[in-house]
This record gives sequence, structure tokens and C-alpha cells, in this order.
Amino acid sequence: MRRAARILVVGGGYVGMYAALHLQGRLRKGEAEILVVSPDPYMTYQPFLPEAAAGSISPRHVVVPLRRTLKRCEVVVGEATSIDHAARTVHVRTLATEEEGAGDIALHYDELVVAPGSVSRTLPVPGLAEHGIGFKTVEEAIGLRNHVLEQLDIASSTRDPEVRDAALTFVFVGGGYAGVEALGELEDMARYAARYYHNISPDDLRFLLVEATDRILPEVGPEMGRYALRELRRRNIDVRLETRLDSCEDRVAVLSDGSRHPARTLVWTAGVRPHPLLAATDLPLDERGRIRCHPDLRVAGTEHAWAAGDAAAVPDLTAGSEGVYCAPNAQHAVRQSKVLAGNVLCSLRGHSLRDYRHAYVGSVASLGLHKGVAHVYGQKFKGYPAWLLHRAYHLSRVPTFNRKARVLAEWTLAGLFKREIVSLGSLENPRAEFELAAGTGRHPEAS
Repeated sequence: MRRAARILVVGGGYVGMYAALHLQGRLRKGEAEILVVSPDPYMTYQPFLPEAAAGSISPRHVVVPLRRTLKRCEVVVGEATSIDHAARTVHVRTLATEEEGAGDIALHYDELVVAPGSVSRTLPVPGLAEHGIGFKTVEEAIGLRNHVLEQLDIASSTRDPEVRDAALTFVFVGGGYAGVEALGELEDMARYAARYYHNISPDDLRFLLVEATDRILPEVGPEMGRYALRELRRRNIDVRLETRLDSCEDRVAVLSDGSRHPARTLVWTAGVRPHPLLAATDLPLDERGRIRCHPDLRVAGTEHAWAAGDAAAVPDLTAGSEGVYCAPNAQHAVRQSKVLAGNVLCSLRGHSLRDYRHAYVGSVASLGLHKGVAHVYGQKFKGYPAWLLHRAYHLSRVPTFNRKARVLAEWTLAGLFKREIVSLGSLENPRAEFELAAGTGRHPEAS
């Protein structure tokens, strides 16, 4: 009998999960086996991170469990450390290998799908590694929510005006989707929470957005970008364009315009870069470190290897000129995964491949509760209609009916009841209380 081909998918994000999902639904019995390697046992739907940080959505509903969704796939939770395509081998580090003290395990394959996504692009800014907070994972989003609420507690209980001002100052670096949406949602949540402090007024909070270019939200077009800028400034958010963060040592944000801002919160959302795994492969990379791909999503000049999403440089056939590549966003990633899965099947069955071609239909962005901007199919929306369109679009795109129903239920309940403004920062170190009791003899119930 002919041995079933092994398809190895590296990455469990948009491309990895959706490609495996399409493959498992279209493969014939015994035709191939699918192995998915992911550092997390879930896929994070990143457009919902701002709402999770604001408390509008439960964190567990922002993620999609891979094992339950990919029922016909084998899921290996581990970090791919290198790819040797010449030997058809991926080396993976798992929790078990670390516990055993053994080396990485070697996984062999016939067809390779490379989709590790991207990581935050950091710069050598003094103090950034020590004080910066990222906003790319659900853990970072919930950690940021807890941190912001804890700053209100600090400001409420201190008598030192410098500590109070620094606690109530929140600096966001990066005026793209992640930065603006995170700022909009958290500003809404923090000003709402301030009502419940006897000595803090919502006007005491200071929000600062730092952007190196001359505009914010370039994805929604110049007109909607200018509207978003006016909306943020109308809410007393200090937006600094054509400005860079030079330093954040000692919790003081020093900007390129010479201003200094003592702040206990600095959120870094200044772009992404390809996953470091790509540098540990023998696959062809472009000048930005992405995998070079043909329009049909095959790795350039390489057989039996495929790539898509943030890690891939995929030619944009709708641009009308050469040298233009698809933007690294969820809209392209989800659609590329479907074409990729179909082409892998066509390759296995000896059929012709299809090029990826998708014209960008537009963008939607939230600016906080009941506020947003959208530019879709040439039509421009702002305010409440744009916010409603933003929610409807992402509800339609989040994977599985289970998640759609849960998110819709939470939105409905949030419209009927008040916001949750409880900080659960202790969740980030759950053993702290036990360690304290064990080390000092203090009993938790005595606290």
C-alpha cells in the first residue's frame, strides 16, 4: 500500500490553523496525515485583543483551542527551532524535552507549510526591555488590563504627587491598528473605572500616543485617518506625530521632540518583524527576512515547501505592478490559507495550482466603545456605524460557531450590565501567596 504523505504545518496562527482546517476537511481517507507544530495549544484571534484588555470579551473566548478544532490533525505543542528542508526535517523543542534534558525532537515530513507568523519589532531604546509592555498575545492584553487598573490603585493611595502623576500617565508607541485600538479601548475602560475612586477624576488620566510618521491608521485611508486623529484629540489624548521614543529609562518617556513624560505604563506596538525561526532555515529569504514565495504560495525555487501570512513575501497580483507584496494582515492570511491548502492537495494529486489573488477590500478599526472608523469597498464610515461594522466583520471572521456564539453573548450581556473593572494581577503569579505563607508562617486566611 502507498504510504500516506505527511504534511507538517509549522505555526498555529491564522495561516497554520486555517490551512490545517481546510486540509482536514478535504483530504481523502488515508491520503495524508497532518501534523501541526505550535508553541501554544490555541490560536489567538488578535483583532479581539483590545476588547479583551478592556473587559468586553473574556480572554478564553479570544482563543480557539487547536486540538478541539483540528480533530483530524496531530497537534504538537512546542517551539520549532530550525528547519532543514534538504533533509525534510523540522527540529522542535517541547516542554517534555526541556524536562527530560534531552535535545530537540526531529519531525520528518513530505510537504511543509511554514506559517510561524511574526513577533514584535523592538528597537534598541534604552529602558524599553525593562519597562515596555507588548500587545500581541492574550497574556499581554490581560496583563496590560491588570496593570492599568493597578496604576489607578497606586494613584488613589499615594500622597506623593510625582508617583500619582506617573501612575496616571499612559504612553502608547505606534499609531497602527494595534496601538490605536488598544489605546481607544483602554482609555475608555480606565476613564470609566476612575469614577469609582473617590480621589481620582477621569480628567486626571493622561494618555499619550507617539507615532513616527505623519499620520495614524494608514490602512483606513487619509480621510478616515484624519478623522481618527481628531476624535482621539477631542478625547484629550495627546497624539504626537513625527515623533519617536528616544528613551524610557527610570520610567521616564523621553521623546524626540525634547519632551519628558514620567509614566509607569509604556505600551509598545511599533510594528512586527518575521519570526526568528526563518533565519534558522535553508529556505530563500528576502531583504526583510521573509520567505520568498511564488504567487501560488510555493516557496520560491523549492519543491514541497509552502508559506503564507506574515512570514511570507507573497506577490500581490492585484497591484498592477511588480515588486509589490501582500500586506501582513489577517485579511490576506485567512484567504491565503485557503488557497495554500487547495494547492497542497492539488500538488499531492498531480493537478495544476492556483495563484493567490485578492484585492484589498478595506479596513475597519475601533476607537473604543461605540466609536470607530471604516473604509470598505470605497465607502467610508465613522462613529457608531463604523464601530458596529467593525464588530460585525470580526464576529463573522472569528473561527468556529462556538466562539461566535460566546462572543455575541458576551457583547449582549455587556450592553445590559456595567463594565467589569476588577484587576486580577495576582493571576500572573498564582503561587505568591502560598510561597509567602510557606516562607513566613503567615496563613492566607489570616490576611
